[in-house]
Amino acid sequence: MATFITDLFTSIFTPGPTHSLLVATNASFAALQLVFLVLLILTYSIHFVILSALCGGLWWSINWFAAELETAKRIEREKEKKKEVERETEQSDTDERSTREKSPEDSGAETEGGDDNQVPAEQIRRVNTATLQPEDAEGEIRKRRSLGSSTGDISTDSEWDKVEQADT
Repeated sequence: MATFITDLFTSIFTPGPTHSLLVATNASFAALQLVFLVLLILTYSIHFVILSALCGGLWWSINWFAAELETAKRIEREKEKKKEVERETEQSDTDERSTREKSPEDSGAETEGGDDNQVPAEQIRRVNTATLQPEDAEGEIRKRRSLGSSTGDISTDSEWDKVEQADT
């Protein structure tokens, strides 16, 4: 019993539904249903039937949600296993290809044919520049256009001043 309570308190800080948390939830809902049954027998009130139905729906939905989370975790684990297997097979295929292509007399130096994946120098130059200015405007300083005929002071006070001057 002591380990269950310890597991219950540690499961509070564990993401997702844990076994001890689900057991405690199911025990609490079962006790609540029992209390509603006893109160229904003692009072014959329809309210306890309605509360019992609401409690049962919530109990079912919590268990359904926990099952869906477990299914999603299982599917995610299967996907990760498939990816790991694919990586291993790709790695082994790459190793086999590299051992087949490399002969003992090959020193590993570049051949005359060069690389088929070469990038033109212009494209490299454009990618390596870390500026937000267009290529033709490098070094130029441009002044921003103003939004109106004012000197850049756009406020309601200056607009009201203009209205007052127009009235007089």
